[in-house]
Amino acid sequence: MTSSELWTRETADRYDAEEAENSSPAALDFLARLAGNGRALEFAIGTGRVGVPLRERGVLVTGIELSEPMADVLRTKADEETLPVVIGDMATTVVPGSFTLVYLVYNTISNLLTQDEQVACFENAARHLAPGGRFVIELVVPPLRFLPPGQVAVPFDVSDRHLGFDTFELVQQHLVSHHFTRDGEDGRYRRGASRHRYAWPAELDLMARIAGLEQEQRVADWDGSPFTDDSPRHISVWRKPVG
Repeated sequence: MTSSELWTRETADRYDAEEAENSSPAALDFLARLAGNGRALEFAIGTGRVGVPLRERGVLVTGIELSEPMADVLRTKADEETLPVVIGDMATTVVPGSFTLVYLVYNTISNLLTQDEQVACFENAARHLAPGGRFVIELVVPPLRFLPPGQVAVPFDVSDRHLGFDTFELVQQHLVSHHFTRDGEDGRYRRGASRHRYAWPAELDLMARIAGLEQEQRVADWDGSPFTDDSPRHISVWRKPVG
């Protein structure tokens, strides 16, 4: 078992409604192009927010998911024969066969709270990839330059429905995302928090090198826009060498 926090049934039931906008057609296009005619493996597939529509495009998708409640919600959309899912963690769980694409989206590698576990995740991706296959990660760039001396919190969303901010523990490279979400029209807010380990793009490149993968591409978004100093997140692609 890794250090990832387990998602409950309550969280799983509302996950799709709250995160639907993160299943963009551009993301599906990007992943389908890299999968080609081969098989794809999604680490932390969750409720199938990405895996199910990718399967509907004809890509053979398999998933690994730590939370059984999240996988149960996925099962309301696709059966085991259509989209197989193995319950386990993304750092050590092995599924049969090889894949042209392994992907891990929406900051989920940060659920692994130690550097060793994040390295193991890269090694697990490499273990599953066929020669020439790709590993894709979507991850935010740590917003530490927004932290003036003495400040420990950075807001990332301030709206009528949701207040979100991150607090940082710089020595451990940990952050806690705090959410205050408005439920209904009675003015009440639901509070939630999740713990993460942030990593810089260069740190991920070193993890990839340890796992025997080579950096191939880094862009700012699924549409392929250039990654710059001001990009708040990145989509990174590493390739398993042939031979």
